[in-house]
Amino acid sequence: MVGGAVVGAVMLSTGCGNSKEAKAAAPQAMPVKVQTAKSQKVDDTTDYVATLKSRDSAVVMPQVEGIITQIFVHSGESVAAGAPMVQIDPAKQQATVKSQDDARAAQVAQVKWAQQNYERVSGLANAGVVSKQDLDQARANIDAAEAQLHSLEAQVSEQQVQLHYYQVVAPRGGIVGDVPVRVGDRVVTTTQLTTVDRPGSLEAYVYVPIEKSAQLKMNLAVQIVDSLGKALASSRITFISPQVDTATQTVLAKATIANSNDSLRTAQFIRARVVWGSAEKPVVPVIAVSRIGGLYFAFVAEPDEKGGYVVHQKPLQIGQIVGNDYVVLDGVKPGDKVVVSGTQFLIDGIPVVPQESGS
Repeated sequence: MVGGAVVGAVMLSTGCGNSKEAKAAAPQAMPVKVQTAKSQKVDDTTDYVATLKSRDSAVVMPQVEGIITQIFVHSGESVAAGAPMVQIDPAKQQATVKSQDDARAAQVAQVKWAQQNYERVSGLANAGVVSKQDLDQARANIDAAEAQLHSLEAQVSEQQVQLHYYQVVAPRGGIVGDVPVRVGDRVVTTTQLTTVDRPGSLEAYVYVPIEKSAQLKMNLAVQIVDSLGKALASSRITFISPQVDTATQTVLAKATIANSNDSLRTAQFIRARVVWGSAEKPVVPVIAVSRIGGLYFAFVAEPDEKGGYVVHQKPLQIGQIVGNDYVVLDGVKPGDKVVVSGTQFLIDGIPVVPQESGS
């Protein structure tokens, strides 16, 4: 019985030792796919809402007031320079021109009479019948009549020029824009009748917040991008306003945009991407980044003291997306082995077997 007890005690002791060894055994290393973070040249950019304006657009406004009697053009059609666009009722101005012209004709007759009278007085003066004072008076009458005639002729010319303004013509060749007025409308000199746009380059008006204005400089690269971030056109800043808009606290910058395929339109709102500069930054695949509580994290496989690897969850400060990668501003450095698969099963500090994955 004693021997059996001893054997049982030995077996119990041996079983307890195996249990402790099993508990102390290291967990099995988990195979994971990793990609090595690489350094890539990345643009430092900011997107702004910009407005496109035509460099070859003319706003057509009348130079006189009156009622529109006829509109010769339609929106979207092409016009040549000098082509009639809008007719404003000229009846009143025509009456003014006729009145001035009649006054001029009467003054022409007055000049002729003054000249004839001078010739008579001159003959009488030579015969000694009238005094030299009468002759001088006759000469003065001619000068006054001629001066009055010149004044009336100038007034007639002015009124005739004014009459021409009652027919509004195209200031240049181009495409007619919207025509908001109608026949019968009364217009004044501040009424916009339409616009005439000549196809060609546009200007992007970019309003940069004053906090970033110190970084503005001439020839800074600007890209026009669509809603998906695809570049539609490239340009450079050609103008920087010396003043700040007091209402928006922004600084106006302009960039000339080529519009060879007419894909952009005047007064269109677009996204303008200002490229402040370029720098080498590490990039990691989008699938390797997790978002928890508004913060970004990635698992990185790092060597341990035993020659293996363990994973550590690293908080990231990320920038823009380039292709299928995030630009990392802080948290990962070039050369780090970033885990790209099975991240949902990982716990900080567990051993792993990194397996390099393709891009």
